[in-house]
Amino acid sequence: MTSPKSVHELRAGFLDPPTSSAPMMRWWWFGPSVDRAEIDRELAVMADAGLGGVEVAYVYPLSPDSERFLSPQFLADLRYAADAAHKLGLRFDLTLGSGWSFGGPHITAELAARTLHWERREISPGPAQVPVAALWPGDELVAAYLGPGSLQEPPEELSPLPVVDGSIEVPDGTGTRQVLLAYARLTGQNVKRAAFGAEGPVLDHYSAAAAEQHVRHVGDRMLDAVPAHLVGSVFCDSLEVYGSDWTPGLLEEFQRRRGYDPLPTLYQLVVEGAGATRLRADYHRTLAELYEDHFVAVIRRWAAARGVPFRIQGYGTPPAMISSYRAADLFEGEGWGWTELTQTRWASSAAHLYGREVVSSEVWTWVHSPSFRATPLDLKGEAHEHLLAGVNQLIGHGWPYSPPHAPGLGWFFYAAGALDDRNPWWPSMPSLARYLSRLCWLMRQGLPVSDVLVYVPAEDVFATMGSAVGGSLDAWRETRRVVGDGVLRVIRQGGWDFDLVDDDALAVLPANDSRPVIISGATTLSEVAQVWFDRFVAAGGTVIMVDSTVDIPGARSCDVPEIVAALAASAGPAVQIEPPTTDVGVVQRHTADADIYLVINTGPTVRQFTLSPRSDRGWYEEWDAQSGRVLRSGQPGGAGVHLTLHPYQGTVLVITSRDAEQSGAGPCGDHGAQRRVVLRDGWQLRFADRDSDIDVVLPHRWEDDPERLACSGSATYSTTVDLPDLRPSDRVVIDFGAAPARGYGHADPGGIRGHSYRAEVDPPVGVMAEVRVNDVDCGMVWAPPYVLDVSRGVVPGPNRVEVIIRNTLANAIAHDQQLEPMVAESERRYGRRFRMQELDLAMEGTQSGLLAVPTLVITTSGSRPLQRKA
Repeated sequence: MTSPKSVHELRAGFLDPPTSSAPMMRWWWFGPSVDRAEIDRELAVMADAGLGGVEVAYVYPLSPDSERFLSPQFLADLRYAADAAHKLGLRFDLTLGSGWSFGGPHITAELAARTLHWERREISPGPAQVPVAALWPGDELVAAYLGPGSLQEPPEELSPLPVVDGSIEVPDGTGTRQVLLAYARLTGQNVKRAAFGAEGPVLDHYSAAAAEQHVRHVGDRMLDAVPAHLVGSVFCDSLEVYGSDWTPGLLEEFQRRRGYDPLPTLYQLVVEGAGATRLRADYHRTLAELYEDHFVAVIRRWAAARGVPFRIQGYGTPPAMISSYRAADLFEGEGWGWTELTQTRWASSAAHLYGREVVSSEVWTWVHSPSFRATPLDLKGEAHEHLLAGVNQLIGHGWPYSPPHAPGLGWFFYAAGALDDRNPWWPSMPSLARYLSRLCWLMRQGLPVSDVLVYVPAEDVFATMGSAVGGSLDAWRETRRVVGDGVLRVIRQGGWDFDLVDDDALAVLPANDSRPVIISGATTLSEVAQVWFDRFVAAGGTVIMVDSTVDIPGARSCDVPEIVAALAASAGPAVQIEPPTTDVGVVQRHTADADIYLVINTGPTVRQFTLSPRSDRGWYEEWDAQSGRVLRSGQPGGAGVHLTLHPYQGTVLVITSRDAEQSGAGPCGDHGAQRRVVLRDGWQLRFADRDSDIDVVLPHRWEDDPERLACSGSATYSTTVDLPDLRPSDRVVIDFGAAPARGYGHADPGGIRGHSYRAEVDPPVGVMAEVRVNDVDCGMVWAPPYVLDVSRGVVPGPNRVEVIIRNTLANAIAHDQQLEPMVAESERRYGRRFRMQELDLAMEGTQSGLLAVPTLVITTSGSRPLQRKA
């Protein structure tokens, strides 16, 4: 873990964080076909923007003459890119396969993902011999069962049927019966979004032989080409092996691990009856263990032998549990939602439990869909949600490689954010990257503070799995359904933070852990959990049960609304916010010298509140992550610290002792007389593709001009304002106006689908503004509050104000005539490997231009004179 740092060291690191804490980008290579000059250019742009590195992902081809995956040329290009990244100080990670999930032409039928396929048949009385037939290549009969009843009145208990000389022997009977057959069948799933030459079956994640074959065929060839000292980590994307619930040797593994033969009652996976709960729970627990032992651990051992860390998104199908992460080196999540049970929380809980200092998350996966609609404010807002869930390394999704010869606007991924320098707003990326780097670095210092543990009721989760009983094979998804987001929302909005804990993780918790544990939605406890909870309560621990029927003497039962009172009786919240608000989130780190609180407004309205931290230290400092400086300091007092946070704005409070305070900062704010000068008149506009100015009236929106519907780029608004009475000590800011909440919610039809993130405000600039006053660059704004200090540029008398507006690429994408033919040509040559998503929504709600009337706010005070341009 990170060594304790003094407050002075924390300030210095916050001001100038290391590159290792900067956001990285998933770098999509299409084909994989790349040009080395373009590799150099794109890496240099990323480095200049303050990004920390790339994670190379090799996906479907877009070039008419694509290179083959793992060809000598591809591997040489990979090495070239690794060397180029190293020279620029960028981390370089390798995805251990094309598309997802792992697989390809090297995976034979014996090593491919399998599923149990169940077939029911109603039969008449009388004996029968039924030949065992394989409907599909690779089908194998696992078992046959017989029971009295029909399809309308199915049996609850069945008996195994013998198979003799390739035929199922059905005995004579007295009435209608039902035969149930279990076949092991290849899932048929092939690698999604595969590169050219990477096509083939998805591997069996329960088979060590399959994992070993994959790293021999793919991993060794990559690391033979790119030496370990150039590789930050090797990476496995999220587990999406649809329906995979079988592997050869599963019955033997089950008996060895669970202590009984499952075959006589295997039918209980799909038939309700006595004993079904136990069989289902044991079956899916065995799958989770096989995934951990035969996939994650196998690849980690291989990676260790090659001298590189193994990073994984450990959730999905197969049913990976929280503790399954422990078999890897680096843990990664996905999905935003700071009050919910996200995959991000799945990973951060594992990192906290198993002592990983850094935990990453795939961010911006569906940000403001479709591609190129995302704004810097969208990126900031979603990143906040991941930080609040305990993440401290961001992996952006992503950067699409695009060659200079590509038709139209170039190549980009079929879905998700397209976050490269084709976005007109790209000049704001260095500011955003620096902001996020500071917060990620700070959230690695000391130890995380999670006051509450939320138990994952493994027996219930495993027992309700399987499509045959209306569930899934995703342990995270089933846990979310069993536990419920409502419980977690009450915890977070009440001022506490939490970690999830599963059965295996109970063993690593210290015996004197004093945190209360919430059990939600549990009807059964495993033997391991029952023993642990009995000891925990006997030692004075607090167990709070919500909608649970398990027997834990001394546990307190309550409804969801009563959770806050139950927790408060055990330990007060980490922070108290008055007046209470549901969209201000807090995440805390603790060092020997300081308690660090990241406080974020996750909503679209301004929030004013007082925050009272639970700390016995008596001094606070507020730090600004945008500039890295200390804004103010003082004593919280009994009333706490008063904060005003604009939409999607965050701030840092560092609570320390008075002796450690050396910042010299005091209360901040504008305390002098103010006057306002509204910049309503005299505006002219020049687009980058024109040589002349046109007169405009504000507010002004480009999309209102039919000739500018396809305009993606920049335009300069200019006016002149006379400030005859300006004094040298006056502070002058330009205020572009408020960003009112749109109030359309996440189900709005105006351009958002699925779990896509979008900031829900109408900004006064669309989407970023750079300001020059009298040819002095004064900075830029792209997030609330849309206020910028221009004191260094203004002078007494006439002042020329220029506002350069940059929008998104969505307008141009919506009118790109080359995109559809390019996609059609790729499908003609390589088959359908993807579909462009939601591009019909590209123009929905676009707002480009200077969308409000700015105001100059002049504050007169007795401060020292500012150095102004002569």
